[in-house]
Amino acid sequence: MIKKLSGLIAFILIAITAHAQILPLKEQARIIDEVLADRFNNLLPSLMEKNKIDMWVIVSREYNEDPVIRTMLPATWLNARRRTILVFYNNPKTKVFKKIAIARYNVGDEIEAQWDMKKFPDQWDALNDIIGQYKPEKIALNTSQHFGQADGIDHTDYEELTQKFSASNKSKIVSASDLAVAWLETRTPREMQIYPQLNSITHKIIAEGFSSKVITPGITTSEDLVWWFRQKVNDMGLSTWFHPSVNIQRNDNVAFDHLKAFSKESKDQDNVIRTGDLLHVDFGISYLRLNTDVQEHAYVLAPGEKAAPSYLTEGLSKANRLQDILTNQFKENRTGNQILAAALDQAKQENINGTIYTHPLGFHGHAAGPTIGLWDQQNGVPGSGDYPMHYQTAYSIELNAAVDVKEWNKPVRFMLEQNGYFDKNGFWYIDGRQTKLHLVGGENN
Repeated sequence: MIKKLSGLIAFILIAITAHAQILPLKEQARIIDEVLADRFNNLLPSLMEKNKIDMWVIVSREYNEDPVIRTMLPATWLNARRRTILVFYNNPKTKVFKKIAIARYNVGDEIEAQWDMKKFPDQWDALNDIIGQYKPEKIALNTSQHFGQADGIDHTDYEELTQKFSASNKSKIVSASDLAVAWLETRTPREMQIYPQLNSITHKIIAEGFSSKVITPGITTSEDLVWWFRQKVNDMGLSTWFHPSVNIQRNDNVAFDHLKAFSKESKDQDNVIRTGDLLHVDFGISYLRLNTDVQEHAYVLAPGEKAAPSYLTEGLSKANRLQDILTNQFKENRTGNQILAAALDQAKQENINGTIYTHPLGFHGHAAGPTIGLWDQQNGVPGSGDYPMHYQTAYSIELNAAVDVKEWNKPVRFMLEQNGYFDKNGFWYIDGRQTKLHLVGGENN
């Protein structure tokens, strides 16, 4: 009886520990606001100085939020309110840094509302008054040709703003694209204390999904597993920024088309998971305003098997090598296209048939920053691929290696994605990476 009780207590403790990683909403809000205050007061002034912008004006309306303003709202603001205008002014010479809201309310504890509605019934007049007080050399607005996240001012707001501006102020308007991308892509030390937890949670969910607790060969389908991941995230009080996908490769005469991994699988495909299958999942979570994006593989053991076949483990190793080739090319100020070309050239020299489609990660899953290939653009990506890599940035190392497996008489795609961080010390994986296949069945789980 004592043994049974101790086992039950251990199970409860494990369950509590697993769920304790997810903070109650009130605590999440506290952390979000603390991180945001740190970003406003310690990061933003330096980014404005580096990008030579002394005034940044962000305009957004309720339910049509600028992607940047969404990252600046306090935790209790789920949307902008009516029209919200934020003004950031930085003068490195005088050490004056101002955070101003031309709105009816303070925007949290960090940004004070400075709209005298009696004196300036028109909100644009209030903005002009602030500009007149600080006399900036540049007025940066969120317009961008290559980054949707930095192109947030809508047509109506832009038209009304410029109609109200004087000729002098109109001449000061510049694109805030580089500043906006810098704000979005830069991860602070506080955020990098948090990020490993997100990746650890993501890896644990994948490990559970790729186990006999969830998968019954001959019964469970790939679609069942997809919805298990969605339900698991929901039950844990988390959210995801994309619908997961699960793909199957097996020893049959069906040629695997990796492009289908980016779209819906054919309804005609046999998606019942069987022993001997190589499974692939693409899965990520959203938590504390940060995102993960991970792809891993599992092998479903046949009766009597205790390990995956060597030709599959060797294929995974080849994909790991492609990861190393890519991340070894990471250098400050090198563009995404330059990194892509160098990595693919090295892979070719090593006879690795690789495809690279790596992207920045942070406030968005497919985040702003240097695009390092797209699955359908392996010769470089104009615009976002020409953007340089900077320190203190996170990436989703997404790629695949096609390996000819003679035992299956066809190529097998090893599609990997792991999250990492790049700073002056180099690149490292935030919570490690997959170097061994998950094993489903047998004595493993």
